[in-house]
Amino acid sequence: MTTEAAETRPDVLGTLRRIGVNAVIVIDDPKDAVPMARALTEGGLPCIEITMRTPAALESIRRISAEMPDVVLAAGTVLTPANARDARAAGAQFMVSPGFNPAMVDYCLENGIPVFPGIATPTEIEAALRHGLSVLKVFPSEALGGVAYLKAIAGPFGNLEFLPSGGVTAANLAGYLAYERVLACGGSWMAPQSMIKSGQFDRIREETSKAVAIAATAKGKTK
Repeated sequence: MTTEAAETRPDVLGTLRRIGVNAVIVIDDPKDAVPMARALTEGGLPCIEITMRTPAALESIRRISAEMPDVVLAAGTVLTPANARDARAAGAQFMVSPGFNPAMVDYCLENGIPVFPGIATPTEIEAALRHGLSVLKVFPSEALGGVAYLKAIAGPFGNLEFLPSGGVTAANLAGYLAYERVLACGGSWMAPQSMIKSGQFDRIREETSKAVAIAATAKGKTK
């Protein structure tokens, strides 16, 4: 990574660690992108991951990046180097993927882009460590066994931190964040696809505020 890239890179890890939640968003219409992002940020959550699962994703990233530059903005479901390139050009500041694709990870590292690939097994963790990564998404976390699974696989990897995603909700968020190896959790319950499509931005703001409050309380506990 160049010095210039290091200096201009957003404090992604600092933001995730401070807030404890990353909003994972599936969006169908770019016109909803900025109102949705405003609702999240007004609820106290400026860290937003737009998943590249719909044709609206890249344009949504562009609009949020242009109109809300203070948002720490990610692209999710980044599966290939081309996905990462396009998302970065649209304004995404970091990349998240459901699995570990060495080519995509290498592209991000070579271009100074923070990247958090998904893992589900110790073998995948070892592959990620060989690439110099120390913060990894765990997906699908609840289906794998939740916090108990994280604790089971964490032992051999002393410096690793996790970003659990998949099945995280308001009901189990505090339990995840009470584990010291969890940096933050990814979740969509505060702004699900249906709520965005129906324009329920006030409700998104309310649910986000609740999630941020849960995270603040949990992260304030002695771990």
